[in-house]
Amino acid sequence: MARRSVLFSPGDRPELLEKAPETGADVVVFDLEDAVAPGRKEDAREAVSGVLTDPAFDPSCEVLVRVNPGSAAAGDLDSVLAGDPRIDGVVCPKVDGAADVATLDRLCGEHDADLPVIALIETARGVLDAAAIADAAATDALVFGAEDLAADVGASRTREGREVLYAREHVVLAASAAGVDAIDTLVTDFEDDEVLREDCAFALELGYDGKLAIHPEQVGVINEAFAPSEEQVAWARRVLDAKAEADAENRGVFRVDGEMIDAPLIARAERVLDRAAE
Repeated sequence: MARRSVLFSPGDRPELLEKAPETGADVVVFDLEDAVAPGRKEDAREAVSGVLTDPAFDPSCEVLVRVNPGSAAAGDLDSVLAGDPRIDGVVCPKVDGAADVATLDRLCGEHDADLPVIALIETARGVLDAAAIADAAATDALVFGAEDLAADVGASRTREGREVLYAREHVVLAASAAGVDAIDTLVTDFEDDEVLREDCAFALELGYDGKLAIHPEQVGVINEAFAPSEEQVAWARRVLDAKAEADAENRGVFRVDGEMIDAPLIARAERVLDRAAE
């Protein structure tokens, strides 16, 4: 399942919730947290529940709900998981440790819902405990949130992102070690496609599987950036074809395009073809 683009949509805007899958995003997140004003939380719960339980709502993309942190998550789930909702997972914000994931998993279980948890790493403590969070049984992906992290540590956000680089690298390493997806932080300027392309390219270099989007116009740019190029696909096929020949001849070492191929490059080739097929 591809998670190139992860689009957030405010939970109190049912017309946007219904249209979100039409953007082409691999994942849509119905947001009950930051995108909803405190006085509209109950309205958002009702709107999200209404869309998720509408028999006509059955998109091909993955559908998640971001709940509020702490005790408010219980009320969110009481509403969202009532009836027979079309939901694939829950996003847990401001995750400080594996216990937060376990708590949300338990609350889902109280509704007989076995849903994967996508953990938002956006606090200093969450970054430091990212490995344990990624290893939690219910965790299916880590999402890096640079804006909240910068606020948490008192850093000033810059275009270059030096102030969050360590955390950005740490999160993707934790996700990779645990074998779960890593989703990169958003670009807040949704009108600057060039900045978004550059940030996507850097996220790919770091090893991220996808990126957050806060506006539908960002989805196409992100999907294109995280889809392998024709040259990458051709290289991956040459590597795996050469590996098959080497295996048939009981050779452990082989070359492709003048380069010695080892296990990490084989894994990279397999990943490229997996992404190309999604």
